[in-house]
Amino acid sequence: MKIGDFIINEDSSVLIVAELSANHNGSLKTALETIKAAKRAGADAIKLQTYTADTMTIDSDKEDFTIKGTIWEGKNLYALYQEAYTPWEWHDKLFATAAEEGLICFSSPFDKTAVDFLEDLNVPAYKVASFEITDLALIEYIASKGKPIILSTGIAGAEDIELALEACRKMGNDDIALLKCISSYPAPIEEANISMVKDFKERFGVIPGLSDHTMGSTAPIVATVMGAKIIEKHFILNRSIGGPDASFSMDEQSFTEMVKAVREAEKAIGTVNYTLTEKQLKGRDFSRSLYVVKDIKAGDVITEDHVRSIRPGFGMHPKFYDQVIGKRAVRDLLKGEPLQENLFTGN
Repeated sequence: MKIGDFIINEDSSVLIVAELSANHNGSLKTALETIKAAKRAGADAIKLQTYTADTMTIDSDKEDFTIKGTIWEGKNLYALYQEAYTPWEWHDKLFATAAEEGLICFSSPFDKTAVDFLEDLNVPAYKVASFEITDLALIEYIASKGKPIILSTGIAGAEDIELALEACRKMGNDDIALLKCISSYPAPIEEANISMVKDFKERFGVIPGLSDHTMGSTAPIVATVMGAKIIEKHFILNRSIGGPDASFSMDEQSFTEMVKAVREAEKAIGTVNYTLTEKQLKGRDFSRSLYVVKDIKAGDVITEDHVRSIRPGFGMHPKFYDQVIGKRAVRDLLKGEPLQENLFTGN
């Protein structure tokens, strides 16, 4: 998968995505400053959301449209989306600023008109939000554009995932990433189930990743170890500015710390390699080896009293201990002398 200039494969580094979401609080200036801060924090990409209240839902006061059981308790859906949406007329400027900062910029469209709008901006990829994974017609339309597709799975069972992947592949698009996600804000760490990241790759043959709503960096670090190649986190200039998504978003300092931790985790994973590094070879100086621990006269039989396996590692390998016992010293051997093969004989 290639998103912008970023190539994602088994050997690549993790693509770290800062999700702008509603964290502009209705201010273009804040949105632009947030993009610049995401770059400073080490993000590789910034992601937007492209919708309006009218493309997301309808303006209704019926009980079905009142949010229950979340941090937006009691809010009307239409009113929330009116507050949270990113004005479409900002997109040109947001994309341009991201490009100036060296950030990849893409978005989550929530209906076909948003897809068409984003196509005019030549987006390098599309994200399908968790709650849209069941909208197969929308997924097919997105897939038909031939761009990489990143699917979030916050409300998806196995069948939902299979249907979404089938919708993509039906349109000839197999350039797919699947992100483990919990659609809870914030999400409890004990429900993270990061093991799913590895399973996504093995079961579905996609690039795995994490769209994370837990607090802190633990889940992204574990996901990286499990093979995640995309990590997405909500990003805000400062949580004190408030807004619909502020409570579960990372500020610049915490995002910077997460990026550092993920990059260190990548280095720590390394590769399967039994060849010793120069430092490891030097470390063998402190390993155990066979040493004379009691003076031995030339011609004497070497006994267990004479030789032990001790530190440092300049003598013979301890595996030769049994072969040494019972042999005769070819010369006087002094306590503290490393035992070598030429110092004893079987005669």
